[in-house]
Amino acid sequence: MKLKYILGGLLCSFAFTVTSCSLGYDPLDTYSEITEGQTETGEKVVFKDKAAVQSHLKTLYNQMRDRQEHWYLDLLLIADSHSDNAYAGTTGAEVVPYETNSIEGSNSVVARDWDRYLADVARANILICNIDDVKDNSLTVAEREQYKAEAKIFRAMIYFDMVRLWGDVPVITTVAGDITAETIEEVYPDYFPNQNSEIEVYTQIEKDLLEALEYAPNNNAADKTLFTKSVARTILAKVYAEKPLRDYTKVIKYCDELAADGFDLVADFSDLFGMNADNTNVKTRNTKESILEAQFFVGSGNWCTWMFGRDLVNWNSNFTWAKWVTPSRDLIKAYTSEGDEIRYKESIVYYKCDWSNYYPKENYPFMYKCRSAYSSIIKYRYADILLLKAEALIMKSSPDLAGAANIIDQVRQRAGLTKLSSTVKGNKESMEEALLKERRLELAFEGQRWFDLVRLDKVEKVMNAVYAKDSGRKAQVYPFDKTSYRLPIPQAAIDQNPNLVQNPGY
Repeated sequence: MKLKYILGGLLCSFAFTVTSCSLGYDPLDTYSEITEGQTETGEKVVFKDKAAVQSHLKTLYNQMRDRQEHWYLDLLLIADSHSDNAYAGTTGAEVVPYETNSIEGSNSVVARDWDRYLADVARANILICNIDDVKDNSLTVAEREQYKAEAKIFRAMIYFDMVRLWGDVPVITTVAGDITAETIEEVYPDYFPNQNSEIEVYTQIEKDLLEALEYAPNNNAADKTLFTKSVARTILAKVYAEKPLRDYTKVIKYCDELAADGFDLVADFSDLFGMNADNTNVKTRNTKESILEAQFFVGSGNWCTWMFGRDLVNWNSNFTWAKWVTPSRDLIKAYTSEGDEIRYKESIVYYKCDWSNYYPKENYPFMYKCRSAYSSIIKYRYADILLLKAEALIMKSSPDLAGAANIIDQVRQRAGLTKLSSTVKGNKESMEEALLKERRLELAFEGQRWFDLVRLDKVEKVMNAVYAKDSGRKAQVYPFDKTSYRLPIPQAAIDQNPNLVQNPGY
């Protein structure tokens, strides 16, 4: 096993096990000997031919299906249980701190996510850095550029999650060389990189996405699992809404380009997460609202339902232990106060269970947006970006409150709600609050709420107040302040790499 592949962005692949309501993993290195080959003359190469490149690209796509823990499961724990949308759900020591605001660098979820995100970066780098060296004339210039573009979109997606979680993180865009006595000083920074500043991370994300826009495949209405130009535009819209590169004109631009790509709201909200009539499969996949999703079929289903609730195609499977991300009383009140029956019914479901951690076991609420082993996991959807456009219209230097209200009303009417009142529409602060509430009701349990609060500087106002008004939340350990906007760097990563610096407040 070659050391350069053990770290090549730090870790390269993992095995995992699911035990009760806790997740664990053992780090392994499996990259190099699978894809490394030889030319006809015996020269060792990373990718022997076009087939090897395509096989490695497939591993990037497989991360969306086979490694759901960090980009979906844990992101919901952070975005919803670390906000006012949900409680931790279980009593596990790695999960409860997200509800009580007591996360430390020793937290196993933080460590798992850090390692797996960097492993994903390493996989993308292997393709980006080596594809042009493949001596196979059947791999055309156009294909090389497209595959690189797809890998850059994947890398940008990973770094966007990372920078919003940790702020300053190492930006790794190369594959580390072999360590020898002669090369140790040269390659040392590749194995033990410094953190880049938040603005540097965002700049790299922007660079990857803008370069990918030229060569990535176009949106395919029949297959929303691909890293397309539309996915790049989506992430760019989200990037430009964040403080480091904030540009509301560009948020609007990329949202409008997504509309030109054919995206729109589905008429029936239940099409997004619903099951067919006999609960044997999902209601639909590849809707016009879905931008990027991981899809699962009979024989190869997802296991995330085990962690959140019931698997409707296998009713009693793994329903013997307390689930993560239990809907909060505060969120339930937000739905009922608004009269939002459609989104409430599609977001939260009640079952009888064997535990009563937060509610009576006879009528216990569960997150409902992943409801079977065959449910698609939607990473990005158009309603999110459309509401970001409304946010941009409200927050730009010359606000367009009427334009923003039209968007919010469009989303509300799909949910069977009345339009915003004229009083709300005429006041910027009221519109900002209406926008934040609408995003909460629309996007609950989709990994958005915490990041909305951070982006709009609402963490302290919302989260320090929710413990007093939500009778079901566990006691707050530490108050939220500006240092709460970032998670701690895993202590294990700092122990391994002396160039990493812990975030303030931890």
